[in-house]
Amino acid sequence: MLEHGGRLLRAAQTYGMAPDAWLDLSTGISPFGWPVPPIPASVWQRLPEDDDGLIEVACAYYGAKHLLPVAGSQAAIQALPALRQASRIGVIAPGYNEHAHAWRRAGHMVETLPGTVLLAEASRFDVIVLIHPNNPAGDRFERAALLACHASLAARGGWLLVDEAFMDATPDDSLCCEAHREGLIVLRSVGKFFGLAGARAGFVAAHPTLLERLREQLGPWTLNGPARHVLTQALADRVWQSSAREWLHAASDSLAAVLSRHGLLPTGGSAFFQWWQDARAEHVHVALAKQGILTRLFDAPASLRFGLPADASALQRLDRALGTLNFKESSP
Repeated sequence: MLEHGGRLLRAAQTYGMAPDAWLDLSTGISPFGWPVPPIPASVWQRLPEDDDGLIEVACAYYGAKHLLPVAGSQAAIQALPALRQASRIGVIAPGYNEHAHAWRRAGHMVETLPGTVLLAEASRFDVIVLIHPNNPAGDRFERAALLACHASLAARGGWLLVDEAFMDATPDDSLCCEAHREGLIVLRSVGKFFGLAGARAGFVAAHPTLLERLREQLGPWTLNGPARHVLTQALADRVWQSSAREWLHAASDSLAAVLSRHGLLPTGGSAFFQWWQDARAEHVHVALAKQGILTRLFDAPASLRFGLPADASALQRLDRALGTLNFKESSP
């Protein structure tokens, strides 16, 4: 399987430091999590039911006409390639590697290219996979360009698949409201914005025919009962959502300022993380890990992704650690 961020226990073992001593910035999961209330025992004891109100609340939150709950967007990423015959797939790079991995594993021909190239050369592909905003590079795309790409693909039976796992902080840019169109598929993750990654919950917005095919592929009970119970409340909590968006944007700006002050000028980013591309990424990653700060290291291209510190104290800890590196942007 591919490696991902969030491997805190492995880092603790590698560097001989207890897990609770670390500042874990290795994921893009918001540390400003939705406050989960106690879960009734009956939710654990009964099988999940589709008419529990979750779909209605989720459609209102995402602005989508049709949704399928799934066990995290990862479940859909792995299942969707099985719904097409051998196709030419263009996947954004750098990006979340599971997309290309899943399409290749299903026997499709896959090219990984920058998003701008994919949009410009859409005629070469049957399916184009974009991440918006991109992870880790933070790329963003014009709505008109995305819809034009979709129209071109759909006219010949193709798909535009847009992974919007990090879209919740900028909901007006989402394509969920357009996903009733044939050939447009939008993936949404609950874990990042709501800080509920452990629930393994997400949604697919698409034409009803494709959602039914995906449902058949995934089987019954695509999302567990406790997760459905919690999400029905979280997706309806507009007051908390507004506060979370304000917090995320402010925290991301503060993180970018600290990184820049120490010579790590972000190459890209989003409300959930900052990304720094540089040949010295591994050196900085190791130096910070020795001080109990975990970042997400990428090999291709050499880069680091910094998740958001949870509070001012955590940000100050990162600030102090970067200061000990005596690292300047102009260093060799």
